[in-house]
Order: sequence, then C-alpha cells, then structure tokens
Amino acid sequence: MANPSISDDTLKERSTPAPSSGWALVSLALSMLLSSLGVSIANVALPAMAEAFAAPFQDVQWIILSYLLAVTVAIVGAGRLGDVLGHRRVLLAGVLLFTAASLLCGLAPTLATLIAARGAQGLGAAVLMALTVAFVRETVPRERTGRAMGLLGTMSAIGTALGPSLGGALIAGFDWRAIFLVLVPLGLTAFLVGSLALPKGQPSTAANRPGFDLPGTLVLALTLAAYTLAVTANGEHFDLPHVALVVLAAAGTGLFVRIESRAGSPLIRLAAFRYDGLGAGLGMNALVATVMMTTLVVGPFYLSRALGLSNAFVGVVMSIGPVISALTGLPSGRLVDRLGAQSVVFAGLAAMAVGAFLLATLPAVFGISGYVAAIAILTPGYQLFQAANNTAVMMDIGPDQRGAISGLLSLSRNLGLMTGASVMGAVFAFGVGSGDMASAPANAIAAGMQTTFMVAAALVVVGMAIGLASRALCARVAPTEGSREG
Repeated sequence: MANPSISDDTLKERSTPAPSSGWALVSLALSMLLSSLGVSIANVALPAMAEAFAAPFQDVQWIILSYLLAVTVAIVGAGRLGDVLGHRRVLLAGVLLFTAASLLCGLAPTLATLIAARGAQGLGAAVLMALTVAFVRETVPRERTGRAMGLLGTMSAIGTALGPSLGGALIAGFDWRAIFLVLVPLGLTAFLVGSLALPKGQPSTAANRPGFDLPGTLVLALTLAAYTLAVTANGEHFDLPHVALVVLAAAGTGLFVRIESRAGSPLIRLAAFRYDGLGAGLGMNALVATVMMTTLVVGPFYLSRALGLSNAFVGVVMSIGPVISALTGLPSGRLVDRLGAQSVVFAGLAAMAVGAFLLATLPAVFGISGYVAAIAILTPGYQLFQAANNTAVMMDIGPDQRGAISGLLSLSRNLGLMTGASVMGAVFAFGVGSGDMASAPANAIAAGMQTTFMVAAALVVVGMAIGLASRALCARVAPTEGSREG
C-alpha cells in the first residue's frame, strides 16, 4: 500500500531507528491530554458562563463552536507548518499558544473576549492534535509505533472522560474561570518537558526547506469553515443559508484540488491518494468517528427517556465508554506492534460493527446491562481501529509530509464527529418519528435507538468494504514495498 518511489530521507530513516525517549512520549501524551481537555472541559460550564455574562444560549454556545471551528480550519495547515519549520519548534509554539489562550480565557472580562480567546486556544489545539501524532515516528523505533499511538489514544480518552468531572468540581469549588486557569500549569509543564525531551532533528536551510502552500491553505480553511458552519449552525430546517454554505464548501473543494494539482510545494500531495491506502484510512476514520459520536448524541436520550435513569446515573453510564477506552488504548497499541496494523484495523472494525448491532438489539431485551455490554464491545474496537489506522497511515510517510498527513487524520476525525452529530441526530429523529425528544414516548425513543445503531453498524461495514477494496487496489498497483512520500 505504498508509492514505489523511495526517498533518500526515508531510506536513511529506515536504516537508523528513531531514538526511544520516555520523556519525549510524556511530552506528546501531555500535549494530547491538553487538546482533549480543551474540548471536553468547557461544556459543563456553559450554564454558569451564560449566567455570568447574562447571555442567551445561542451566544454562549460559540464558546464551544469557536474552539471546534478553529481546530477544524487550521489543523492541516498547522501540520504542514510543522513540516516546513520543524515539528519540534511548531509543536512547542502551539503549546505556548494554547497555554496563553487558556490564561486569557480565564481572565476574559467579556463574552466576546472569551469567544476570541477560545478561538486562539483552538488554533493551539490544532497544532497539538496534528503534531503529536506526526512526532511519534521521530520519537520511537518503528516496531514500537503502535504502542505509542495507543498511548496517545489513551490520553485522548482520559481527557474526554476527565473534562466534565474536573470541570464540574472546579466550578463547584471556585467558578467557571478555574476550568481554563487549570490548563495553564499543565501547558507550562508540557512546554518544559517538551523543550528538554523532544528530539531536535536535522537543522534545515533555506535551500532544502519545503515551501508552504499559502493559497491552498487559505482555500482549504475557508472551505472547512463553510462546511463546519453548515453542519453546526442552529436551525431545524435546511434553509437557504445552509444551502449556500454547502455550495461554497463544494466549490472550495474543487478549487483546492485545482490549486494543489498545480502547486510546486502543495499542502497535500494528491498523488498519495492514488498510490496507497491514505484515502481509505481517512475515509474509515471519518466513518468510525461518526459512529462514536452517535453514542454521545443518542445515548443520553435513550438512557433517560427510554430507560428512565436519573441525570446522575446517565452521567455514570455515559462515562463507562471513555473509561474503557482509556484502559484499552495501550493494549491495543501492543497488538498493533505484534500482529501488524492492517490486521488489527479490520479486527477493530469487526468489533465495532458487532458492538453497534448489539446497541441496536440488546438494550431492548436486557435494558441497562445490554447497553453496557454493547458499549464494552464497541469501545475497545474503536481503540483497536484508532491505534492500527493511525499507525498504518503514518508508518511510511516521509518527514516532509508527516505534519500535513497527521493533520488530515485529525481533520477526518473532526469532520466525522461533526457530521455524526448532525446526520445521525437526524436519523435518530426520523426513527423516533418526532424532533421533540422531550415529549416522545419511551417506545418511540427505543425505536429511534434501534434504527440509528442499525445505520451505524452499516456505516462500519461500509468502512470495512472501503478498507478491503483499498487493500486489493494497492496490491495490484504497488506490489513492492516503498515509501509513500518520495
């Protein structure tokens, strides 16, 4: 699954294993934790911030949306900037930006200032998400790549699980500002450890430094902004502004492809999608993220409305998935190193397909125990897939494209999450037969649950078909091993 051309840099890298540094991995793990906490810790504080600023929910939700929008728009460009200027330098700058923005969030005197600071925090998080994965191949030997990817998956899950509980405790003990201020010492720690432990790599000169595709970066950012606003904007109907944003996103995609095909130093080398499994890896990543978002969108409604659980008990049950994810990240990475990325990708997808099917069937028979049992199969499958797919995509990428490709991986996941929240939410409403979940009867909620997770299981099967088709195509096009980025 590779381009048959092999660059001198890649040959040199293969002959000289990357140094293994425990402290370097600690730095990457802290960076992943920061970006994950940045997403999850603020949600619980929205009511407190709405009260503090005397603002309606439609305005306060931009505290979340500005962060997600900044991450989505900037993540590929941030990764490519690391390829051009050096992964270590840009990663550390991203940590500083995230930390400074967190401080500004905690001190923000107005809602507008807070929203702007959250956008800056999202820009820093985009650097962290893109370059932590990109840095793995510079930090650990090739045969331990899966384990490192599993560690990053574990830290992401810990951040997701820890954010709401930590945020709630900080708000109860102090106020909403504490949820941002607590990120400052964590960010400074990540910067200090990274400064001391991350490998510096080979210094680049103006002659051998790759160029930065500014036109392509700007067009991609505007395209992603249009799509993000289209799927996250308020409104029960797909009205004219939504249509205009979708049309703009489609036109921007065409223009971006045209620019990249002519650029001397493209942001994304389109040839990579033809020669290897990169396109399949990104497509499967988006589908899997869509399915995982479905559990977050549908789960609380089913648990509270169909099973009649209290809000506190719903929170406990919803935390089971992230806890399992955190516990299975490292074992998943070890399996990738032992069995090979491609085999584990399909094992993870198979487990996810079974888990999604069981979510559609078991709770109707066994109630809460059936729900938990299905989650206990779905979530480890997700961690297996993530560790294996990240390893498969990044393993043979040349150093001059790792940041951009890692950014694409994170972007595909974010787009899957946003699309899952929008599209699968619509599927759930269709299955229920009403958009008013508060007044829908329990049996209608249960029917919506079954419909939605049957669709989710089908999406995973589609992902498996994409992977199998890509493997067959790559076997015909590139039967000999080589580097993706020559």
